[in-house]
Amino acid sequence: MGKYFGTPLTYLALSTALVSVGCGTDEIDSDEAARRAYLAMDASIGKSITLGFQGFNAASSANIDAQTMTATTAGMITVTGQVDQGSSANKGMRLKVGMVGYDDGPVAYNDDGDTVHVVFDTDADPTLQPALTMQLKNIPTGTLEGSIMGVYHLAGDLEGDLTLNVTFTGTLMAGTGTEVLRVPGSTMVTGTATNADGGVYNVTLTL
Repeated sequence: MGKYFGTPLTYLALSTALVSVGCGTDEIDSDEAARRAYLAMDASIGKSITLGFQGFNAASSANIDAQTMTATTAGMITVTGQVDQGSSANKGMRLKVGMVGYDDGPVAYNDDGDTVHVVFDTDADPTLQPALTMQLKNIPTGTLEGSIMGVYHLAGDLEGDLTLNVTFTGTLMAGTGTEVLRVPGSTMVTGTATNADGGVYNVTLTL
C-alpha cells in the first residue's frame, strides 16, 4: 500500500474534525452523574415529607389515605402507609413513597445554566418503594426525626437507578386545630444519593 501525503489543509481539516468529536461528547464521571440525578429529584424530598404530614393530620385510623402531589411538569408522587394513633405526645410514621412519571422538568446543574432532565419512577409494588419514616416527639411543638431510603428508577438524560439514603431532623409547631406542622427552614437533610455505577453525591438540604 502506498503512503499518503496529504496537504497541510487536509491534515488541518482532519484534526479539526477529531477535536470537534471529542468536545461534543459530554462525558461525566459517576459521582457527577449521581449529583445531577439527585438535583433532578431534590424538590421531591420536601414534597415527600409534606405529604407524610398531610396523611398524619388527616388520619382517622392507623392506615392513612393515599396522599398525592403532582410534579412540576408531569407525573405524580404518592405517600401511603401507617401512623401511630392514641393520645401519646410521641408518634411514629411508617410510610412508602411512590412515583409514576415524576418530572420536575429541566434542572440547572451549574452556574452556566446547563440543565439535566430526568423522569423518576419507583417500583409498582409498595413493599419495594422507598421507605419514609418519621418520629414526632413532644407534639405539637417538639422535634422531628426521620429518613428516606430506597431506590428510584431514572429515565431521560440519565438512566438506571438512584439509591437515596438520607436522614433529617427538624422542629415542630402547632397548626390549625389539632394540626402538627414543620417549622419552615428548620429541617436539615443529610445523606447520600448513589447511582448504579457506584457514584455518590453527598446530600445537604434545608427545608
